[in-house]
Amino acid sequence: MPPLPLTFACGDYDRTRALEEGTVRASGISLNYLRLPVEETFFRMMRHQEFDVAEMSFSSYVVSLQRDDPPFVALPVYTSRMFRHGGIFVRSDAGIEQPEDLVGKTVGSPEFQLSACVWIRGILAEHHGLPVDSVRYRTGGQEKPGRIEKAALDLPPEIEVEPIAPGQTLSRMLVEGEIDAIYSPRIPSPFTEGDPRVRRLFPDVIAAETKYFGKTGIFPIMHVVAIRREVYETNRWIAQSLMKAFSEAKERAYRRFDDSSALPFTLPWMTLQFEEARRRLGDDFWSYGLQDNWDDLDAFLRYHHEQGLSKRRVTPEELFAPEALESFVI
Repeated sequence: MPPLPLTFACGDYDRTRALEEGTVRASGISLNYLRLPVEETFFRMMRHQEFDVAEMSFSSYVVSLQRDDPPFVALPVYTSRMFRHGGIFVRSDAGIEQPEDLVGKTVGSPEFQLSACVWIRGILAEHHGLPVDSVRYRTGGQEKPGRIEKAALDLPPEIEVEPIAPGQTLSRMLVEGEIDAIYSPRIPSPFTEGDPRVRRLFPDVIAAETKYFGKTGIFPIMHVVAIRREVYETNRWIAQSLMKAFSEAKERAYRRFDDSSALPFTLPWMTLQFEEARRRLGDDFWSYGLQDNWDDLDAFLRYHHEQGLSKRRVTPEELFAPEALESFVI
């Protein structure tokens, strides 16, 4: 019987590269790896379900579970994780020195439901005393006009979210003082260009994020891997097969960092930074699975519900294909 052909849309990551190269294969599957920008993958999967398997925004996946007939089932594979204190940018002259100074301000986000923004709002509310509803939110394209929410939202009335005008961009509005700050997974262009009118809220991002991890033990999860439900229901064995392949690909990425004979990436202290990450976060700091990531998942799901993005409190147990959560032992 020939391998089952599956199309997989994903970004370019060291932890999935072995799957793209074919040096790691999922048993019984012929994987057609489409390397796409995350925004394109998410939009096409959420709006049109174009791929059999795809990297997916954690937030978008949880939103999809609210449907009467949820279209996806996920694997506990986290293709993206990232601390998000560094994703808060403010106008230098807006009088914003501490998170609480954002009360009453207008903040732009590409989409309200982005996973990065869910984490930022949740962290600011829980750890810095900035209630989610104390800020006015504006959504739209960060660098190009016309971005819309991938999924329709029904938020509580106390949370003010409005789209920006056609033709506007968040980066330009920040520079011109029409908004006071941006929460975003991507760095706004005025900051990368060195515009003095834009700076990060947390000047020492590494210190802020290290302190946060020390307090919570959370390395925020951004993306999961989603399978179209009809594909999964027809071939439930693929969940375990894919899980094993993703895990092996990640282990190969770890081993590549351990090889100090020559740097695989253009970062001068990469080997030492990898050693430091393991010392601070643990040997398997990019762990997959449910139990090892329970606190991360539970915190995100709580934030998601508190911010009105999920009408009920989804639990970690509901998120993933059961076949991906256990395996045989000898």
